[in-house]
Amino acid sequence: MSAHYDAIIIGTGPGGEGAAMKLTKSGKKVAIIEKSHSVGGGCTHWGTIPSKALRHSVSRLIEFNTNPLFGEDQATKHLTFSEILSHAQSVIRKQVNMRKGFYDRNDCDLYFGKASFKDSHTIEVRKNDGSFEYLSGDNIIIATGSRPYRPTDIDFNHAHVYDSDTILSLDYEPNSIIIYGAGVIGSEYASIFRGLDVKTDLINNRERLLSFLDAEMSDALSYHFRNSGIIIRHDEQYKSVETHDDGIVMTMQSGKRMKADCLLFANGRTGNTDKLKLDSVGLSPDGRGQLKVNESYQTEVKHIYAVGDVIGYPSLASAAYDQGRIAAQAIVEGKTKEKLVVDIPTGIYTIPEISSVGRTEQELTAQKVPYEVGRAQFKHLARSQILGSDVGSLKILFHRDSKEILGIHCFGERASEIIHIGQAIMEQKGKGNNIEYFVNTTFNYPTMAEAYRVAALNGLNRLF
Repeated sequence: MSAHYDAIIIGTGPGGEGAAMKLTKSGKKVAIIEKSHSVGGGCTHWGTIPSKALRHSVSRLIEFNTNPLFGEDQATKHLTFSEILSHAQSVIRKQVNMRKGFYDRNDCDLYFGKASFKDSHTIEVRKNDGSFEYLSGDNIIIATGSRPYRPTDIDFNHAHVYDSDTILSLDYEPNSIIIYGAGVIGSEYASIFRGLDVKTDLINNRERLLSFLDAEMSDALSYHFRNSGIIIRHDEQYKSVETHDDGIVMTMQSGKRMKADCLLFANGRTGNTDKLKLDSVGLSPDGRGQLKVNESYQTEVKHIYAVGDVIGYPSLASAAYDQGRIAAQAIVEGKTKEKLVVDIPTGIYTIPEISSVGRTEQELTAQKVPYEVGRAQFKHLARSQILGSDVGSLKILFHRDSKEILGIHCFGERASEIIHIGQAIMEQKGKGNNIEYFVNTTFNYPTMAEAYRVAALNGLNRLF
């Protein structure tokens, strides 16, 4: 036995980091285990950080090629996927160094290796050199994240077949790509590849894109995807994938056949629990590899907790960090005072971005809530005109009688930033949550935030 700890955390992604920082600052002796060669988890190395860095590079490339500020006679600039990866890698390095510093400064013992349960209080760490180490802990937090789902009938070892992790190893310039799965990840990568002038087919299992969104936002994204040249195919399921030296052929259950230089399979994720030997502690993940927890993030074994993607919804890096802190509070104080906010904002980094918080029009209609709508079109805002980015809108849903804000939906550049202004007002309880706040507040001019005042006036003018 190497050492005993107050808490052992498995995984250094946002959930593990949030738990570790809260525990160490509360005076607990903490060990954290990471299977990769450096800290940060899937969020930093394969998911959130690299995909958003890629998206930023592509959106700037599109701006350069389309903005008249740079001259209508300029030569179109072209970048490959490999070239824009360099920016993503530099961001990853900065993130890793920063996060490694968090553990060092807070005296958190960091172990690199693959973790599994020996018993309910003992973790076996298989190091990269093949040696083993055993750690014991009063409490254990599982923050192992998730990985892309891989159907067994698709050859992911083939040079032209990728998932959302391995796509970062793409080292050639495809002329065409099929993206199977039109969820958040698939839609974001469709934006990226189409922005690089790659012929893109986006296969959606459902009847519309991102069906959890307000329908108006989903429709806007569909329109701009099609306008950019993305081919969207709804209500499709694949039947088979043939791999060839020069690419892949996908046959759909509907009979359609499509050929492309490569395939990005981005349809679902699985919790990373299969290598933890959870059966040795009496825990059984569901079919998606996810664990059931209570409001304190305790599993069915009282001293074992789980946070982040490994417990499913909302599967957001931002929420995972807070979940880690709440689980740590339960360990330190024996109970939790904090909870995740009810209205967690969603940020989707397509081109253009989408962000929302609260209820959609469809939900309010089904619930028979008397609501009204206030809209602001970005093309009418001075700041948007200055930026040359006039695509997008802000929509505020509010109660006709109380004027309480019920939902906010934003489509356009910087939507994921703009949404937080409205979220802050929605979180004010009682009379503090009122659309008239935006009318009675003076905003900097010109700003994108001014969209709230425009939308509020638009909505209030509809009342009678």
